[in-house]
Amino acid sequence: MKIRDLYDIAVKKGMETDPRSRLEISRELNVVRKEYGKLKGVERKAFDRDRLKNPYSDTRVLYGDLDRRIKTVMVGIDMEGPEILLAAWMNERRNEPIDLVMAHHPEGVAWSSLYRVMHLQVAGLKRFGISSEAAERMLKDRSEEVQRSLAPANHSRSVDMARLLDIPFMCVHTPADNHVNDYLQKIFDRKKPRKLSEVISILLNIPEFADGVRKNAGPRVLIGEATKKAGKIFVDMTGGTEGPKKIFARLSQAGVSTVVGMHFSEEHYRHAKEEGINLVIAGHIASDALGLNLLLDEVEKKEPLNIIECSGFMRVRR
Repeated sequence: MKIRDLYDIAVKKGMETDPRSRLEISRELNVVRKEYGKLKGVERKAFDRDRLKNPYSDTRVLYGDLDRRIKTVMVGIDMEGPEILLAAWMNERRNEPIDLVMAHHPEGVAWSSLYRVMHLQVAGLKRFGISSEAAERMLKDRSEEVQRSLAPANHSRSVDMARLLDIPFMCVHTPADNHVNDYLQKIFDRKKPRKLSEVISILLNIPEFADGVRKNAGPRVLIGEATKKAGKIFVDMTGGTEGPKKIFARLSQAGVSTVVGMHFSEEHYRHAKEEGINLVIAGHIASDALGLNLLLDEVEKKEPLNIIECSGFMRVRR
């Protein structure tokens, strides 16, 4: 397949597992198109035109010809300068070259634009009874905080290395996170675990999380006891990064008892504890690997790829 094919499938399948409806996504894209239509001069020239058809600003082909054919892809959770150099080094020693380096976590323009995807968290919160107005208000403050924190970074270091070494490079973030979020929420909705110990057991039956345990980075109860009732479970694993800290009060009011996430900051931990919300950490890298695997399963329906595992990623086919 071509790089373009992989990119298009990732975006398409990301939309199919998005917590928003297709109508909501379409409306968002129309807003972006109207914004683009009003731009002139330098601003129009600099506009990221991928935004006209791709609602995920953290998913981009960062370097490389979209029509380049690929067979071997090095896939990892964090693919930065060292991994780009590793791919170049391996290409000098392999008969079959690495055609593409694919990261999960965003780099380059996808990293600097991460805050743009955070508003999709509103749809997930609405599903659990939180009003759009309240969710949007809190998400606005949080996304602006993330934007400020990202602004000073040197976003293009790894992308420049890929360009200088002529190694095609892309990242797929929210489409993969949509997959793991949708997958786990459906499992918990269907199985309805009664206790937190049962939540952990469900996760441990998934290969990526079992691998996380072997690496001392697997599922665990962060707040609560194993014998405590799980109640209503909210899976919080998509939308760019952690949402607003004050959301736990709203979740508690909406009847949510347990939040299952990839990771929680110390402030999120404190707010959840104050509200009596159980927190279950599934494991950051294991969750990211599951999302990538579910997405790659969809990609490989078109054409099998030779996947080289790297940077915390383990390929599991379903």
